[in-house]
Amino acid sequence: MREDDVRDGRRPRGGPVTSLVAVSEPSPSPAPGRGRRWARAAGRWAFGLLVTVGGALVGILLLGRVEAPIGPFDASLAFTPTGGGATVEVPPLGSLAVDAYDGPLGLDVQLRRVDEARIQALVADPVRLDGLVDRVSDDLRDGVVRLAWRTAAAGVGGAVLTSLLVFRRRREPLVAAGASVLLLAGTAGLGAATWRPEALSQPTYTGLLVNATSLIGSAEDIVARFSAYRASLEDLVTNVGTLYSTLSALPAPGGPTDTVALLHVSDIHLNPAGFDLVRQVADQFRVDAVLDTGDITDWGSEPENQLISSIGQFGVPYVYVRGNHDSAITAALVAAQPNATVLDDSATTVAGLTVVGARDPRFTPDQDATGDTESLEQTGEDLAELAEEQPEPPAIALVHDPKQAPPLDGVVPLVLAGHTHDREVETLDGGTLLMVQGSTGGAGLRALQGEYPEPLTCTVLYLDSDDGALVAYDDITLGGLGETEATIVRTVVPEEAATDGSTDGSTDEGTDEGTDEGTEDGGTGGTDAPASPTG
Repeated sequence: MREDDVRDGRRPRGGPVTSLVAVSEPSPSPAPGRGRRWARAAGRWAFGLLVTVGGALVGILLLGRVEAPIGPFDASLAFTPTGGGATVEVPPLGSLAVDAYDGPLGLDVQLRRVDEARIQALVADPVRLDGLVDRVSDDLRDGVVRLAWRTAAAGVGGAVLTSLLVFRRRREPLVAAGASVLLLAGTAGLGAATWRPEALSQPTYTGLLVNATSLIGSAEDIVARFSAYRASLEDLVTNVGTLYSTLSALPAPGGPTDTVALLHVSDIHLNPAGFDLVRQVADQFRVDAVLDTGDITDWGSEPENQLISSIGQFGVPYVYVRGNHDSAITAALVAAQPNATVLDDSATTVAGLTVVGARDPRFTPDQDATGDTESLEQTGEDLAELAEEQPEPPAIALVHDPKQAPPLDGVVPLVLAGHTHDREVETLDGGTLLMVQGSTGGAGLRALQGEYPEPLTCTVLYLDSDDGALVAYDDITLGGLGETEATIVRTVVPEEAATDGSTDGSTDEGTDEGTDEGTEDGGTGGTDAPASPTG
């Protein structure tokens, strides 16, 4: 092809047109849809990752939980998407949280119930008791390791199953398995890299534990502060002796007849000061026996039960029925004391008077307990049948919950109860007197939950030694945590009411007699003018 032909646009002679086209055609441009294909691929991967994460979380929430023994407790452990850290729930006191590590999953430990068999094993083997802290640490470590493996399996399985259901192809579930393994490994690595052991000493409390730390202080100060509180209560209890000296100047509660003095206590709830109060009042008032209507402890656990040995030091008979916070182990330890009797649909004789009693059928610390236990009313009915079968009519019936009392109305002249932490005296329709005690231990740690401290209460009952009729009673009240007040209120039951076996607890006759005599000797008595410490 000649250069002149090309410049003039003429068809060259003897050459194909296609060679001219090949020379003059421009180079090809990139494919116009390649950017959209990259965007679609990125979207598919993002959606696949979202399906993987969602499936892993569903699997962890559904299956990532283990039940494990931790010391004397049965606990539930789980990883939850709460943003790292660990939470330990301690019913009924509340919970504590520790910001010990970072990550998407937080460790949740729930103490569900107390296992009485393991508590019994601890009691029987002192070596186990000495190593309890190490045992709890080992149990917790084993439980967390089991939980980690179970959580990993649940996460991977949830991711694979969800991916298979969504995409319905073989390749995506394999990708989901690999991605979930990488995510879980990254979560574990983040937790290990951000582990803060110093945070274990700085927990955040919720529930009742918040009030406990604000009122008592740090763990290092608890022993010192409670010792000071207990010492102040000992001073208050000493004042009870001064009050008793004042009451001693009053006429004998039974008039010319001999009386039996019985001390009614209830709901000590693990307060050592409550045991101090019982011992000193028993000594000062020279009571013939102590009647306890239950709830010595909060959980019925072995560490709490160590206080029970002080019952054997009271020097007088101690008659007890189980409350809803007392375990069978607690009752057995009470029964093992040389001066104690445990009533469980049974009867005993105290200072010549017949006393019957029944336990509360519930055990509150065991939250997995089923509802097939006897009802409160049924236990009252069973106790009423037992009372009617006694050769000598019972003078007193002991129950823990006032709801057990109605079936006993008209069967027993006096029913003693507790549970409500609110002292109350009530005459039932059939003439039976129901006396509900407050809390001899100021409700233990529960006293820290309310705005005002709960007082420590107990009552000295004076009964006719011949027929068991109630002739008078002294309500003793000591101020709770941080309080310094102590009072005694004497109520004298009118003769006709004592003969009928009933009273409303606030008669004019009892008030006049106590007030007139007490004023002459510089003290007070009766229901209108409570006694107060003079020393």
